[in-house]
Amino acid sequence: MTRSQTLFILGAGGHGRVVADIAEAIGWSDVRFLDNRWPGMDANLHWPVVGRGVEALPEGAQVFVAIGHCGKRLELLQQMSAQGHTVPLLIHPTAFVSRHATLEAGTVVMPQAAINAGAVLGRGVIVNTGATVDHDCRIGDGVHISPGAHLAGGVSVGEGTWIGIGAVVREGIQIGANVMVGAGAAVVSHVRDGARVVGVPAREVR
Repeated sequence: MTRSQTLFILGAGGHGRVVADIAEAIGWSDVRFLDNRWPGMDANLHWPVVGRGVEALPEGAQVFVAIGHCGKRLELLQQMSAQGHTVPLLIHPTAFVSRHATLEAGTVVMPQAAINAGAVLGRGVIVNTGATVDHDCRIGDGVHISPGAHLAGGVSVGEGTWIGIGAVVREGIQIGANVMVGAGAAVVSHVRDGARVVGVPAREVR
């Protein structure tokens, strides 16, 4: 399906390229970037960069926030909603998302990812390439689940947390807000807010 309205993407970095690719794959025919490197940067691959930031958005625009930093992504999402812009949900055609899962606006599900029945994902979540979110997980706003990370059933993850590449989380585990889970970690016990955990099994480091 071709979508006639322009999709603006905030952030013309590598993550933005992947988001633009997904948008084209699901039918957006006109994708444009906004980035603070404009006008020195006027293109991101074949997509044009047309302005610096939110001030360049037309009224009632369709806009996706492709900023990797969890807190900044949420801040910009709130700003988009307050200004009356529409924030879509982007799901790559090769991803599996159960019809019994709930995903909020501003979330992106990348190629080969899977989200199973009963999972609930908040606003501005990134489910990166090949990541899995199993049944009945609760994922807070602004969480980033990195490529190849796997969350077993019934896991809860607080707002702004980053799950590193290849990490695994045992069923029923509660991970707090603003946590950093290191690459390849195996999380087998609950994690408090603001902690950084690494290793197998994952342990908190300071």
